[in-house]
Amino acid sequence: MKHSARVGPALARLPEVDPAIAALALWCSYRDTDGPTATEGDIIRIGPEFPLLPISEQTGLIAHHVLHVALRHSARRGAARERYGARFRPEQYDLACDALVNEALLQGGHALPRPAVRAAEIVALLPVEERPGNVLADWDSDQLYAAMRVASAEQASGGDGQIERYALAQGFTPDLQDSDPDKTEADVWAGRIEQAMSAGQRAGSGIGAIMTRFGDLPKAVVPWEIKLRRLLNKALAQHPRQTHRRPARGWLARDAYARQTGGAQPVFEPGMTRDDRRPRLVIGLDTSSSLRRETLDMFAAEASSAVRNSGAEAHLLGFETEVHFRGRMSHADAMGGISMRSGGGTDYGDALEEAEALAPSMIIMLTDLDAPTAFRVSAPVLWAVPAPPRIEPRFGEVLVIEDFA
Repeated sequence: MKHSARVGPALARLPEVDPAIAALALWCSYRDTDGPTATEGDIIRIGPEFPLLPISEQTGLIAHHVLHVALRHSARRGAARERYGARFRPEQYDLACDALVNEALLQGGHALPRPAVRAAEIVALLPVEERPGNVLADWDSDQLYAAMRVASAEQASGGDGQIERYALAQGFTPDLQDSDPDKTEADVWAGRIEQAMSAGQRAGSGIGAIMTRFGDLPKAVVPWEIKLRRLLNKALAQHPRQTHRRPARGWLARDAYARQTGGAQPVFEPGMTRDDRRPRLVIGLDTSSSLRRETLDMFAAEASSAVRNSGAEAHLLGFETEVHFRGRMSHADAMGGISMRSGGGTDYGDALEEAEALAPSMIIMLTDLDAPTAFRVSAPVLWAVPAPPRIEPRFGEVLVIEDFA
């Protein structure tokens, strides 16, 4: 494909105004298109409106798309679509990516076509307790998107919320297209960005001069849903077990050889057979914990999928100091019947004892882990928590399920 003829002046000006982005621009491809300027993977498609802008805005706009490429926003958008499924809102994810990129560029002295969405203005629309200290340093696009989803759901009452109205007022138009999440390597781009930022700091201009820490750097992180899926599939898989109803194949061969040669008969060895016992999963939900309904829905979708694929039997236990809810889990909405409470204490003993009595293949405890874990069970236990615990549990494995990195 032919290199873009429209982008030349802006690329030529980039080294003068922003050495960091100029270095990153070398790794991008540029193609002219009849549609609007947009990013797909590492390709930036330049629309016919691009050369009509003032040269300062052309430079800012191409810097905007170079950062989209460097931060792997197309690939991360594709990964988010897989992660959220039908609940994914691509326009809102694009808004989060654009807002962070624009915030960095405007703080770095770039000119952008106005009006432009900004992360600082979106954060101001979030609940006070949800706002980060420094959105560019502390949050990435996935965290901003997750916070926007929750805020939009809480703000909307029969219509759009404040964030949607803000995007409409700013004339926001999505400029990202999905690409394969595995096609571009996060660690490679993270290294390129680190080198580019160092060059910008030495030059004293552009975003490299004002950013000592950038939270939206590409990360080679496995989402918690994937980790959960692997753990569930492993725990619920049916494994062969010993049976005394049939001998092992090796024993048959040794026994036949002993009979032919007149040797001593070997000691009997049991054979293996398919374990036809149905695997069983027990999920204990601490209803006094701070888990968000959004997170519980995502967890339930993963658990119900694993249960369906394995043919397992799944039990739900709602508890605080004692178990107060018992039910079976057969679909992703099963947790909707358990009401979350606040202000109560937590004790794991009763829930773990009842879960152990069900002879499970695995026990998952959805909780804050803010109570002692003295009661030990023989079944594998997974503590699914919204944040890393202050004190590690005495047994079991910990999975942080509200880490949007």
